[in-house]
Amino acid sequence: MFNKDSKKFTIVFLALAAALAFASAALAADPIKVVTTNFPGYDFVRAVGGDLVQVKMLLPPGAESHSFEPTPKDMIEIQQAGLFVATGGENEEWVERILESFGESAPKTVRMIEMVDAVPEEIVEGMEHDHDHDDHDHNDHDHDAHDDHDDHDHEIELDEHVWTSPRNAILIVNKLSKTLSELDPANADAYARNAEAYNAKLADLDKEYEDLVAGAVRKTIIVGDRFPLRYLADAYGLNYYAAFTGCSTDTEASAGTIAFLIDEVREHQIPVVFYIEFSNQKIANAIAEATGAKTREIHSAHNVSKQDFESGVTYYDLMKKNLIVLKEALY
Repeated sequence: MFNKDSKKFTIVFLALAAALAFASAALAADPIKVVTTNFPGYDFVRAVGGDLVQVKMLLPPGAESHSFEPTPKDMIEIQQAGLFVATGGENEEWVERILESFGESAPKTVRMIEMVDAVPEEIVEGMEHDHDHDDHDHNDHDHDAHDDHDDHDHEIELDEHVWTSPRNAILIVNKLSKTLSELDPANADAYARNAEAYNAKLADLDKEYEDLVAGAVRKTIIVGDRFPLRYLADAYGLNYYAAFTGCSTDTEASAGTIAFLIDEVREHQIPVVFYIEFSNQKIANAIAEATGAKTREIHSAHNVSKQDFESGVTYYDLMKKNLIVLKEALY
């Protein structure tokens, strides 16, 4: 028979065992910590992971994405993550340096640029570019010819804004679902369901873009800004003219570039000139003033304002808004 001390010990032991079991269960139920570099990755992970993930975006809402540099705190966040979602490419070279410095302690990492068929940045007729801002070659605009860069003897840069096509977004969501399922097999069915639901919305969005462009009066858009919408244009057969490439940090265009874009607006009787989110709008406004066209924002979804972020805006929301302004420009 147990003496009094034995009974006391047994009760304490059982209580401790129960507490440890509860703690283990709670720990197992903890959401996967996911860190993303920008908004598209953040939104896609949020859609697929739901309450099963804790997702953090490194890029501060409202900040310029192409000049972002991580802080020491950001580096710690990355190292402690269960999954790190980056865009990949030249503008995120810092990602590769940080991951290399982590060695074997680097988190599982996926790069959105590797989930799709990435294409090089394109310098179209009239566009400013880093190597010769005053001499525009004015070659025929051909979205299928990507060898313009070879004339400048520099390394081809892939266009990193891969999410701007809803078709690519579907591929990215599928990859994230698969990756989360590998990290958390117990909840694989939930990730698959969430991905399927979000991709159904994206598929509807894709059809809306397809129908919009198919019935359009014109197929050309003018962007008095940089052009991070290459994948959107390619997916739906849009032609475009813009002041800068997608990853350019320039904000001042030459008189020649502005004059070229003004001529295109007049020649094609284009009613809308676009600018990109967080732009100073100077170039678009100058073109609009000279032609009588309206200006409208077209969103690349690379980042969002603090207000939009806090209100829970999604990639889908932003791309739906783009449909409205595109209709103004194409009809």
